[in-house]
Amino acid sequence: MEKLNLPSYNFNIKLEEQRKLIFDSIRKKYVVLTPEEWVRQNFISYLVENKNYPKGLIAVEKKVDVNRMPQRSDIVLYNNKAIPVMIVECKASCVKISQDTFNQIARYNMKLQVPYLVVTNGLKHYCCEINYETNSFHFIPEIPDYKKIL
Repeated sequence: MEKLNLPSYNFNIKLEEQRKLIFDSIRKKYVVLTPEEWVRQNFISYLVENKNYPKGLIAVEKKVDVNRMPQRSDIVLYNNKAIPVMIVECKASCVKISQDTFNQIARYNMKLQVPYLVVTNGLKHYCCEINYETNSFHFIPEIPDYKKIL
């Protein structure tokens, strides 16, 4: 798989019935290794190993109802009170981050109301901090560490 703009991590990858599978340590099962899944698994490792997020406070493909339509957000991070604090939308590295990507994550956030939104294709990462009191947002240069969001 393609080298991403993230540190290198070791993954359990296997071949089964002509398909590559990667072990997802959050869902505790092997999943099909698509280009988007490669980005998601690398970003999860980044969050756990570099930003100190506990695995137990991460949900993958979390169901979110948007206008009574079930959607799945790639990654949702929670604080130690089980309150969602960050949504991460992952795209394959060949997919350009566009306004549609930000619209997608904003729809998920209509329900979850988190203070941080992250969009990544593994090569470029964008993190936005939302201030609900002033109805404003701004991009921040780094993904916050777990301790910062407590």
